[in-house]
Amino acid sequence: MPRPEFTCAVQVQPLPEQSDEKAGVHAYAYTITIQNTGDVTAQLIGRHWVITDGEGKVEEVRGLAVVGHQPLLKPGESFEYTSWTRLETPQGTMRGTYFCMTEDAHPFEAQVPEFMLAARAALH
Repeated sequence: MPRPEFTCAVQVQPLPEQSDEKAGVHAYAYTITIQNTGDVTAQLIGRHWVITDGEGKVEEVRGLAVVGHQPLLKPGESFEYTSWTRLETPQGTMRGTYFCMTEDAHPFEAQVPEFMLAARAALH
């Protein structure tokens, strides 16, 4: 039985030039590498993000594609992109789900494990 699977890795970078601490704006870039670790070709169709700030306020973002792309990945191939988000607090978390489809139209989900959004100075 064919096994569809995407694995995701994340790197976070604070964006001080897009942040304004006095105004409660804290911006972070995140780079996601999505790798097809399954044994069938599959495509990323859409995404769902859950963004939680340091006070527990939750924002959900859903949409088609990632940065305008719906990459079709053969087994072993990967796709990397960078996007960004803003928080009202100096730190928070993000987690997500990618909605994917195999070439023969079997849907599956790829989880992006929760990751921290924080400037190094905010971590004590």
